Amino acid sequence: MPASPFPSFVPEPTRSRRVLRFAVFGVVASGLASAAFILWLFGEQMVAAGFVAAFLALAVVALVVEHLQVRRVRDVSDPDWALFRAIADNEGEAVAITNQQDALVCASGSFGHWFGGLVPPPRLSLPDGGGAALAAAGLSAWRDGEARLIGLAGPNGLFDVRVTRAGRRDDHLIWRFAHARSLDVVGEARAIVQGRYGVGLGEGGAMAAVVDADGRLLACNTLFATRALGGPSMRPEGLEFSQLFATRGEDQVHLAAEPAGPPLRFIRMSLPGDDGAGASLFLMLDEKPPVQVVASSSNNSANPESLLGILPLGLALADRDGRFLFLNAAFRKAAGLGPEEAPVYPSDLVVKDDKAVVADAVRRFAMGQSVPGDVAVRLKRRAEEPVALTIAPARGLGDDAAILLSLKDNSEESRLKRQVAQATKMQAVGQLAGGVAHDFNNILTAIIGYCDLMLMRHAPGDSDYDDIQQIKHNSNRAAGLTRQLLAFSRQQTLRPQVLQLSDVVAEVSNLLKRLLGERMTLVTKHGRNLGAVRADPGQIEQVIVNLAVNARDAMPDGGALTIQTYAVSADEVRRMGHEMMPIGDYTALSVTDTGHGIPASIIGNIFEPFFTTKEVGKGTGLGLSTVYGIVKQSGGFIFAESPEEGGARFVMYLPVHRSAKTGESEGDAAPVRERPTELWGTGNILLVEDEDMVRAVAERALVRQGYRVRTAANGEDALEMLEANADPIDLLISDVMMPSMDGPTLAGHARRLMPDLPILFMSGYAEEQLRKSIDLDRVHFLPKPFSVQQLAEAARDVLAMAPVKGGLAANQN
Repeated sequence: MPASPFPSFVPEPTRSRRVLRFAVFGVVASGLASAAFILWLFGEQMVAAGFVAAFLALAVVALVVEHLQVRRVRDVSDPDWALFRAIADNEGEAVAITNQQDALVCASGSFGHWFGGLVPPPRLSLPDGGGAALAAAGLSAWRDGEARLIGLAGPNGLFDVRVTRAGRRDDHLIWRFAHARSLDVVGEARAIVQGRYGVGLGEGGAMAAVVDADGRLLACNTLFATRALGGPSMRPEGLEFSQLFATRGEDQVHLAAEPAGPPLRFIRMSLPGDDGAGASLFLMLDEKPPVQVVASSSNNSANPESLLGILPLGLALADRDGRFLFLNAAFRKAAGLGPEEAPVYPSDLVVKDDKAVVADAVRRFAMGQSVPGDVAVRLKRRAEEPVALTIAPARGLGDDAAILLSLKDNSEESRLKRQVAQATKMQAVGQLAGGVAHDFNNILTAIIGYCDLMLMRHAPGDSDYDDIQQIKHNSNRAAGLTRQLLAFSRQQTLRPQVLQLSDVVAEVSNLLKRLLGERMTLVTKHGRNLGAVRADPGQIEQVIVNLAVNARDAMPDGGALTIQTYAVSADEVRRMGHEMMPIGDYTALSVTDTGHGIPASIIGNIFEPFFTTKEVGKGTGLGLSTVYGIVKQSGGFIFAESPEEGGARFVMYLPVHRSAKTGESEGDAAPVRERPTELWGTGNILLVEDEDMVRAVAERALVRQGYRVRTAANGEDALEMLEANADPIDLLISDVMMPSMDGPTLAGHARRLMPDLPILFMSGYAEEQLRKSIDLDRVHFLPKPFSVQQLAEAARDVLAMAPVKGGLAANQN
């Protein structure tokens, strides 16, 4: 046996004990000196003797204290690990002890031989995820006191593990490793058939038998022995299995002992043997129920268990002491129990904090409580969310059954509820954000418009010029925030075109390098055979920039940012199993960083607006919400994940665009018409806006450009002006959302009166969303907020595109 690398410690005199000894010597010396001085000075022998006795008593007390200290130190000294190794070392088991830091304190010699070195069990590298299973077992043992693992693959075959928390302060874990015993499948099958499980099969109407490779009977349950052999005490071993049956007709087999008995249905399961042709387990069921009716007896008390066993609900029975009598398969699945686990009490299924609640509820029902009740508990195997355990009295379900328990596996239902709640929340927040942005855009339109009007009266260098510019600059910043809100609510105006994601990444790479800085490494990878997508390139660039900035903030000490594009086929989407993502071909863009990752507690909230973990003043919380809105409005999907190895990964999936006409390039930009720079114009404009401040600033802006402007505060007043036809209208400029009569309704009435009337809509909502609800041609849009110059340009361009007819001919400049 190799020598232990862990030395045993022998206690030695400590510094405090040495100080105590010197103090004793000092006390004795001081006492003798004092006695001698008193005797010399006064000549009093009795007084001197008293001093000597007192100091001697102090010395004796100090020596006693020293002795007790030595004894206590010996009692609490470290254990002799060499003695432990000699006791624990054997060929059939390996033992190791770790402390709270998962450091190896001691190990038997077998442990080093089995695993090729002295490595703490939680850090062993084992195949098939065995190392992770050991680490999880250690955590369970610290929490519950004990944990077990069965059939782990190791360097020398399969082994079983038992982890126990121990020590005077429960501050150590004892790991016991034992070779997994070989399973005698045939022997286990014989024991099952002949034991209480075979009795249960018989009570459910199933006969069972184990037959060897030569067709001879090895074992059978009580029902088969009673019906086929003549009695439950008959010995089945060695009988020819096929001789116990007879045929009736061409396709019916029945028991030879029951000539008029019902035909049988056979279920055969092969049991593995050493030669590859092992024994078989047969289950035999009556094709029709026996004609004979069995009188009621005490054995029928198990019939409810047969009924409970086939129900899809998770049901279990317990006796008056709270012990389990029966658990059906649905209950075991809902509780997360393995096939070999047999809990004794219902409280064994729940976490430590809920054990007392369950035990108390079971006790109350065992004592006669008649009204069923639900108990919210957390199961050991699924402690992340509570489940409902229903407890009710079990009347008429057997002589011993007193309590009926019900447990439903609602994990799938809970997951769907969370998805619906998340989708509903995001939709509600999006509607709120869109409404706020729309109203805010009206205010910003007035602020920016009045700033432009004031700037027309002030030249650069005036005392107020810089202040007005600052107000306009901050208003434009606020307009940017509203655009982000509209992006989240999927109500912004997009200009989609057919493009390649790899081209967008290449365009924005130089900008990203400047944003990331010198301590960041940017890596781009592009896959092959990427399908084209239809999206707004500017908005996709904003998605990439926002994700890159978030990754930069997550890596304050530097790191690597990887942007990758790749194709995702429909089969891969099907394997991913995202319920919200339709099956189809996608082009994906992933952004991966090496930062600190995203905590699991907040990863479900990161796309919500104004949700941020940054300090005040370092983020608005709109970056990822903008990303989410752009991707969703582009018809795509985005998911975030935080791998265990660290960092965060965002993956955006955009559907591959299929062109309706083969060979036609939809990504080519349309030729741009060169617009005149002159903003001056003439003509009659009807301006309809329910916001007084927006209507006032728009009227002043248009009048300054030479137009004659008539205004209306709502659609009804505007329609009356059009019907009066006192002065022909060359252009209708209207808000979209107005009380009573909205802009599209007004435009419909106006077109019936004046079919060629040009219409310019002002709105804070997205143009794409509005066009879906407006069934009119030659309708133009001006998004809010806008400046005086943008309004004048829009009016000029719409009039320039109007047909030359009647009064409009004189208005073309």
